[in-house]
Amino acid sequence: MRRWLFLLALVVPLAPAAELPATGTAEVLFTPWDDAEGALLREIGAARRTIHVQAFLITSRSIARALAEAHGRDVRVELLADREMVTKGENSLVPQLHAAGIPVRLETRYTAAHNKILLIDAEGKNPVVITGSYNFTYSAQARNAENVLILRGNPALARAYLANWRRHRDEAAPFAEARP
Repeated sequence: MRRWLFLLALVVPLAPAAELPATGTAEVLFTPWDDAEGALLREIGAARRTIHVQAFLITSRSIARALAEAHGRDVRVELLADREMVTKGENSLVPQLHAAGIPVRLETRYTAAHNKILLIDAEGKNPVVITGSYNFTYSAQARNAENVLILRGNPALARAYLANWRRHRDEAAPFAEARP
C-alpha cells in the first residue's frame, strides 16, 4: 500500500496553491544595508483605510508607534501575533498596541506563528503587501540579515493574503482570553 501511494504521488502532479497575475511593482530590501524599517514606516504612514498585521514579534518602538498613529487617524489596524512571543518574549509591544485600542488576536494553534506581514489597504485599488523574513524589531534592521519584499498594485495578491490573514484571525484567540 505504501509503495502504491508513493508511485501515485510521482504520477499525479501537484497544482500550485495559487497562481496569480504578476502586476504592480516590487521593492526588495536587505538588512542591515537597506533601511527596511524606514520603508515600513513610510508604507504604514501612507495607509488610508486598513492595515492588517501578522507578526511573530514586535519590539520596534517606531513601528509600534506608527501603527498606533495610523489607528489614531482612523485607519482600521488589526493585529495577529504569536502567543508565545507575546507572553514570553522580552519587550513585546503587542500589549501596548492592544491598550491603545488596536484589536489583537493571538495565534495559539501553531508551534510558531512565524508570519511577518503587513497588508495595507488590501481591499483598495492600490494595495500593498509587505512580507519577508523581517521581524518588526530593532535587531531585524540593525543586527540581522533579513529581507523585505514590498509588492504594490496587485489586488489579486492582496486579496489572497487577506483571505489567509482572515483564516488565521478566525482561528486565533482574543488577546484577553489567550494571555496566561
